Amino acid sequence: MHALYKGRAAVEEAMSPGKQSEPKLFLSLSPFVLTSGQFGQCAIQKHSKISYVEVEILDAQTKKQMCVLEKVLPSFTIADVKHKFHKACPQWYPSRVGLQLECTGPPLKETKVIKNLAVSSIITLYFRDLGTQISWTTVFLTEYTGPLLIYLLFYFRLPNLYDMEDINHCSRHPVVHLACVCHSLHYIKQLLETLFVHSFSNGNTALKKMLKGCAFYWAFTTWMAYYINHPLYTPPSFGNRQIIPAVVYFLVCEAGNYFTNVALVQVHKIGTKTHFVRPTYNPFTWLFKLVSCPNYTYEMGVWISFTVMTQTLPVAVFALMVSLQLILWAQRKHSKYQKDLKNYPSYRTAMIPFIL
Repeated sequence: MHALYKGRAAVEEAMSPGKQSEPKLFLSLSPFVLTSGQFGQCAIQKHSKISYVEVEILDAQTKKQMCVLEKVLPSFTIADVKHKFHKACPQWYPSRVGLQLECTGPPLKETKVIKNLAVSSIITLYFRDLGTQISWTTVFLTEYTGPLLIYLLFYFRLPNLYDMEDINHCSRHPVVHLACVCHSLHYIKQLLETLFVHSFSNGNTALKKMLKGCAFYWAFTTWMAYYINHPLYTPPSFGNRQIIPAVVYFLVCEAGNYFTNVALVQVHKIGTKTHFVRPTYNPFTWLFKLVSCPNYTYEMGVWISFTVMTQTLPVAVFALMVSLQLILWAQRKHSKYQKDLKNYPSYRTAMIPFIL
C-alpha cells in the first residue's frame, strides 16, 4: 500500500503541467503500472479459484433434458438445486421435485451437498414428480381423527346404521362401553402426541400416501365399530376373566408406547450419529435393553390386547395387518441403527426380544 501511495503521488506530480519532462513522466508512471498489475493479477487468481458446476436435469421416465442449471456452487445442497430448478421451470414447486442420481434410484435427501455427488464439472440428475405434497402433521391428524369419529358414530348408533327393532330389544354388554373408551383413548393419545411430542425431520409427504393411510385406518375402523357396537354382538367367551387382563395389558402398552416415543424424540434432538436410546429409570423404557423399536412392540401389544378384549374377527385382522407393517418398519430402523451408530448393542433385536 505504501508503494501504491507513492506511485499515485508520482503520477499526480507528473501530470502537473510544466514540471516534468516526458521521460520522467514515463519513469514516474512505471511503479504505479507495475503495482496495479500485481493487484490485478491477484484479483484474477482469486476469481479463478471460484469453480462452478453445471447440473443437467433429465426426466426420469423419458430421459429427455428438462434444463441445465449453470453456475451452481459445489457447496449447494439438493434443496438449493430444487429452488434453482423451480426458477428455470416455475411449474414445478420444490416440495414436489424429486432428484436422483439414477433413473430408478431413490430421491436424494435435501441435505446432500453437490460437491459430494459431482465427479466432474458436469453432473446429471434425474427428475421425478413426487406429486402434491402435504405436511406429516396434517397426515397423522387426518388419519387419527377419522377413526376416532367413525367409531363414535357407531357407538352412539346413529339412525339407519342398525335395525331399530334390534336396538330396542338388546341391551349392550359392559365390554362394548369399555371398548369405546379404550379405542377413543388410543386415538386421542395419538393426536396429542402428533401435536406435542413427535418431530418430523422430513416435513412433507405425497398426498396419495395420506389417502392410502386414511383408506386403511378408516375402513378397518368402520368394520370393527360395526361389529363391536352391533345389537347382536356376542361378548368374550370367558367374560371378565378375559376382559380385565386384556384391559390392563392395553393400558400398560399405551403407557409404554408413550414413554418410549418421548425417549426417542429426546435422543433425536441430540442427534443419532453418535447417540442411541438407552433405558432410563422409567420401567417402560427398559425394553430398550432388548429391542430397537419398543414403541412398535407396545403398539402391537395395544391391538393384540384389544383383540382379546373384544373377541371379534375384524379387530384380529386389523391387529395382524398393523403388526406386519410395524415389523417391516422396525427391521428397517434396526438395520439403519446398526449401520450408522457405532458400538450399537449387538444383542438387541428389531422388535420382539430374542426373536425378531
